[in-house]
Amino acid sequence: MRLIGTILPIAIPIFAVSASGQTTKVPTIAAAVDFEISAIEKQVVEAAEAMPEEKFDWSPETWNLPGANYQGVRTFAFEVKHIAASNYALWSPLTGDQFPEDFIGGNGPESVKTKAEIIQFLKDSFALGHKAAATLTTQNMLRTTGKGTSSRLHRALFAVEHAFDHYGQMVEYLRMNGIVPPASRDGQANSELPPERIVLI
Repeated sequence: MRLIGTILPIAIPIFAVSASGQTTKVPTIAAAVDFEISAIEKQVVEAAEAMPEEKFDWSPETWNLPGANYQGVRTFAFEVKHIAASNYALWSPLTGDQFPEDFIGGNGPESVKTKAEIIQFLKDSFALGHKAAATLTTQNMLRTTGKGTSSRLHRALFAVEHAFDHYGQMVEYLRMNGIVPPASRDGQANSELPPERIVLI
C-alpha cells in the first residue's frame, strides 16, 4: 500500500487529456532528469563493454610516451569504477540509501575486480540514479539534502555531468587501443582499427 502511495504522485502528472480528448504526456522534472541519466548510462555502459577484459587494467602510463606525463592516471577499470562510486555518492542522499563505507575514496570497493563485476557495479549505480530522478518534483528540486548546500536538482544533474567528463576519458582509452567507441561506430561492422589508423579524437 505504501508503494502505491509512493508511485502514484510520480506517475499521475505524466499524462493529461488534451482539448481534443487525446492523452498527451506532460513534462515533469523527474522525467527530464531521468532522460539525461539514461543518455549517459547508455554511452558509458556501452563503452565499458567495448573494452576487452585484458585491457581493463590499461592506462596510457604504460606507453611511456615522449613528452607526455600520464603518471598516476586511472586505469580504464578505475575510470568506470570511479563513475559508479561517484554516482552512489551523489544520488544516495536523494534516495535515502546508505552510502557504503568501502565506496569512499572515489574508486569503489576493492573486491570489484573483473570486467563483469565492474560493469554490474556501474549498472547498479545508474539504477540508483533512476530511483533518485523519480524523487524529484517542482516542489522539492531546489531543497538541499542533509548537511550539504547543493540542491537536489544540482546533485541529480551533476552526477550526469561528472559521468560525461569521465566518459570522454574512456573514449580516449578505447581510441588509444584501436577500438572505435560504440557511439561513434555508425553501423561499422568492425570496431577494431589497425594500429596505424589509431585516432585520438
